[in-house]
Amino acid sequence: MAMSDPIADMLTRIRNAGRNRAKTVDCLNSKVCRGIADVLQSEGYINGYDVVEDGRQGLIRVKLKYGPRGEQVLNTLTRRSKPGCRVYSNVDDLPRPLQGMGIAIVSTSSGVLSDRMCREKRVGGELLCIVD
Repeated sequence: MAMSDPIADMLTRIRNAGRNRAKTVDCLNSKVCRGIADVLQSEGYINGYDVVEDGRQGLIRVKLKYGPRGEQVLNTLTRRSKPGCRVYSNVDDLPRPLQGMGIAIVSTSSGVLSDRMCREKRVGGELLCIVD
């Protein structure tokens, strides 16, 4: 059966793996999901990711990051724009999660960017998710 929301599936897999204290988690490969993983890596929420070929569309193997005492680095991942209700935001209306301590991930014409990069490049777009 075809999946209607691969982004929500990726965020749920990462959320569940973090609660189970897993070191890695496999997500379905797509251009947007690779962009989200790239933003999470550049902002320091995950250790990295690899693209694994499986003969179909491939998998993204995300290496989760934990604190020095084993606490989660990713506390909450919230999906904002959904297939049934898209949420768009211009650069001036982008949210600042946790007064700048969290990030908002935005799909723009320049690719998938964090809210900090969107403000720097002065571009808005579809608000994919919020990371606290």
